[in-house]
Amino acid sequence: MPDQPVDPSVFYALVLLNLLFVTGAWCLARPTYRATAVLVAASVAWFMWNGPVEGRVLISININHGFTESDILSILGVAIAAVTFTRTRERRRYEE
Repeated sequence: MPDQPVDPSVFYALVLLNLLFVTGAWCLARPTYRATAVLVAASVAWFMWNGPVEGRVLISININHGFTESDILSILGVAIAAVTFTRTRERRRYEE
C-alpha cells in the first residue's frame, strides 16, 4: 500500500508552531516592544490556524468548538508577551 500524502495544512501549522516558539524565545532573550507585537500576532495566528495539530479537546464549548491542548500555547505566548512588555517598559523607565 503506497504512503498517503500529508495534507499541506499540517506543514503550515508546524511552520506556524515553529514561529511561535522562535518569537517566544526572542521575547525572553531580547525583550522589546517589537518582539511583543510579533509574539502576540503569532499567538493569535496559532489559535486560529492550529487545526491540523490540535490534540484533544479539554473544554467543549459546543459540538463543533472547544478549547484544545494546542490552544494552551496561545495563552502561554500571550503571557510571555505580557511579561516582555512589562520588562521592556520597566527597563526603559529605568534608563530614563
